[in-house]
Amino acid sequence: MPTAIAVTSPDLVLPPTDPQTPLAALLQSPRAQPLDAALIDMHRLLEQHGYVIACYPASIPAAHENRLHTVRSLLETDRITLIKSELPPLGLAILVRQLRQLSVCDFSPGVVASAARLLSHYIHAGAVLNSVTRLDRIPVGLTAHAKSWLPGSQFAVLANPSPQLVKIGSAERLTGPDFACHLLLAPGTANPGWVTGTLAPAWQVTAVQEAAPPADSAAWWGTGKLTEFAAYLPDISVLYQLVASVRREQCRWCAMELIGDRCGFCASEQPPDEEQSPTALSPVPASAYRARPLTRAERRRAIAPGP
Repeated sequence: MPTAIAVTSPDLVLPPTDPQTPLAALLQSPRAQPLDAALIDMHRLLEQHGYVIACYPASIPAAHENRLHTVRSLLETDRITLIKSELPPLGLAILVRQLRQLSVCDFSPGVVASAARLLSHYIHAGAVLNSVTRLDRIPVGLTAHAKSWLPGSQFAVLANPSPQLVKIGSAERLTGPDFACHLLLAPGTANPGWVTGTLAPAWQVTAVQEAAPPADSAAWWGTGKLTEFAAYLPDISVLYQLVASVRREQCRWCAMELIGDRCGFCASEQPPDEEQSPTALSPVPASAYRARPLTRAERRRAIAPGP
């Protein structure tokens, strides 16, 4: 069975892109599920899948985050990893779907878990906001705060991979991806037409899909008057090549396989290899890969059940 991917909200489970993409398990909040039931559910996941990668947003209530750590501690297992993400809700939902896609490939649980950091670099997540007065997750200058009080003002904000804020109607533009991408749109009250009519062409988006606005988006962006969007790599062959191209190593603390400089399970920093070049762990440019059908050998590896 593939490694289990778990989430803390049903909004983080986007529809699968193909029949092979599994769904994600839901780790409910303490208000919705007592501790003993949560322990039983997690134990069942471990029995069925061997390993669990739980993804949750940094904006999650403290009680829910504490529940995750409590369950892992009481089960006394190192086969559960908790990945806390700073991505906005829609961007995190895309990352979760990509991890679900990779979970059925021939990657080990450690590689899938550490791939979350790598793939986050290729998700351009932002929103159109009617106000930035309560936006505290990216830097907002005094000028933008002042303009936010003017009637009719709207702002385009990019939270990942690099924070950026521009006023809609100005000459400034959001910096987009340098690779062919799809755009996921969660339309709201804040000018979704600007995203499809201006942003998508500027970013050379090849396809636009819509999703229901995540329930946590208003809290994350500081306003309920918004439209959230995220551009991403849609092709599993490109995702597979990106992850497979990075050198794999064994964690010197927990012995899990990993890519990059931090273990996806125990989160320990890995000492740099003296023989490894300083840029060897940097994100690989997505433009170096092209979307193409997997070869017969790659397809067998890509759909082979993980450990």
